[in-house]
Amino acid sequence: MHHLHRRALLGAAAALPFAAPALAAFPDQPVRITVPWPAGGLADLSIRVLAPAMANTFGQPVVVENRAGANGAVGTQSVARAAPDGHALILANAETHAINPLIYPRLPYDAVRDFTPVTVFARAPFVLIRRPGLAADSLEALIALARAAPGRITYASWGIGSTAHLAMEMLARSAGVQMLHVPFTGSAPAGTALQGGQVDVMFITAGAGEAAARDGRVKILAAGSPTRIPLLPDVPTLAELGQPIEAGNWYGLLGPARVPDAVAARIAQVTTEALRAPATEDRYRALATLPLMTGPDQARAFIAADRARWEPLVRALDIRIE
Repeated sequence: MHHLHRRALLGAAAALPFAAPALAAFPDQPVRITVPWPAGGLADLSIRVLAPAMANTFGQPVVVENRAGANGAVGTQSVARAAPDGHALILANAETHAINPLIYPRLPYDAVRDFTPVTVFARAPFVLIRRPGLAADSLEALIALARAAPGRITYASWGIGSTAHLAMEMLARSAGVQMLHVPFTGSAPAGTALQGGQVDVMFITAGAGEAAARDGRVKILAAGSPTRIPLLPDVPTLAELGQPIEAGNWYGLLGPARVPDAVAARIAQVTTEALRAPATEDRYRALATLPLMTGPDQARAFIAADRARWEPLVRALDIRIE
């Protein structure tokens, strides 16, 4: 009996490293977060604000690396192929994990099967801005102009199938109007074209919209957030103005497929702690970015719901990019 009991104990001890895989040791090396776009954009800033606090809690460096290319696919694919131990994460958004899978039939990754959702940590609401000199100082006036001359009002975006493109099409459908899409290679050139009067309107991240509107030549007509944005308390939401749609992006952290549950939960917890730091709250307010605190299960559900929200519109517009 004693002999059997001893063998059972040995068996249990041998199983322990597998029962609690690596959480005791996580992280045992730097945590690398790949941002699949160039440095300096809002996605990049939103995680760089959090990285020092995360590193402090982890006791390991948190290294943010930019790997731009192919509309986010280059960096995203590199993390899909990394070891699933939690030390390699991708900064994901609506485009990498909800929209691109619907419009790129040959994407080099499967947005669901190849990733472990960890957390969705921020929303980046858009605002609708109009160019200098456009005779529309309200959303109602813009809709009236578009209705009077279908296809005459032009709008900028940072590419076909981008969140800015799809959000404007969602608004046009909600309002029952037609506008002409003018895609650019990024949000900066699109914003420059609008400020120069070459295009009429666009959706842009709220912080960038606030900066563009400071001199009064560009006007903000509405916010795409569920509630008013703290940085722009006087700007009404689209829903308040009778157009019940949301326009914006989100940012999350995902690991490769098969990251252990305990490791994913730990990363989500540390991200949430970093979001709660007073310095983060101040910085996020200035960037007009809204913190979200989600664990792995909530993140998975959030991304699936976002994809389901865009899918009918992508099908209706028949957007496919080979």
